[in-house]
Amino acid sequence: MSVAAEPVLPQRRSRVLGRIAANPAALVGGGMVAFFVVIAILAPILPIADPIKTSWTAVRKAPSAVHWLGTDEIGRDLLSRMIWGAQASLLAGVVSVAIAVLLGVPLGVAAGSLRGWTDAAISRLTEALLAAPFLILAIALAAFLGPSLSNAMIAIGLSAMPVFIRLARAQTMTVMTEDYVESARAIGVGPLALVWRYILPNIFPPILVQSTLTIATAIIAEASLSFLGLGQQPPAPSWGSMLNVAKNFLDQAPWMALWPGIAIFLVVLGFNLLGDGLRDALDPRDG
Repeated sequence: MSVAAEPVLPQRRSRVLGRIAANPAALVGGGMVAFFVVIAILAPILPIADPIKTSWTAVRKAPSAVHWLGTDEIGRDLLSRMIWGAQASLLAGVVSVAIAVLLGVPLGVAAGSLRGWTDAAISRLTEALLAAPFLILAIALAAFLGPSLSNAMIAIGLSAMPVFIRLARAQTMTVMTEDYVESARAIGVGPLALVWRYILPNIFPPILVQSTLTIATAIIAEASLSFLGLGQQPPAPSWGSMLNVAKNFLDQAPWMALWPGIAIFLVVLGFNLLGDGLRDALDPRDG
């Protein structure tokens, strides 16, 4: 007797890709995300100025043919700092969410599949973490760990973890009631095999959608921590730290705040549009 899992079949993958291709918002969001990712990856080889090189003869210069986006308070080229800052923001978003997923999903699956005292203990932990607002918890953890980009990513990841615990738990409990899971358990499929072959493939789509949306939140959180001096440390560029400096020169050099603000807005918008498109494409109610 064989048990066939419902999860991701080749024809379903083709249908999902077709839905994404037919969704203009998802395509726009994916294009925006791809643009920033490519820029961040190519930063070391692009013919741009040194992002930390100062020039006291070019302090707070407006955008020009020499400095396309202008310069900052100590004469550093804003275009190169924007490009290198994309690395910090995207890395923080992706790594933070990876930490949240790697820690939260196993706990959520364990709570949803084992139930009993395991579920009670994990649920109480999740509720305790959710009692504090996301950004406040991230700031507290970052302040405790110390100011650095790596510590900011850990703080953001731990703060986002409860969302994935709850989502994975709820999805696991739903999958556990399906007939194919009951059949697999009846023929002696072990708990680990059950999780690997039946539960994880079926909860992957909502986890993927939530991850995409949470990356946008994590990028804003990293910018906020850097703005407060708890993220990327000078002289390394970061959009949040650039805004922190720019607030002191809004009258004399408004372009210093304009470009990082636009970049954060666009990359967050891109991830949100992409996440919404993935949610619509992966919705099982649409067949």
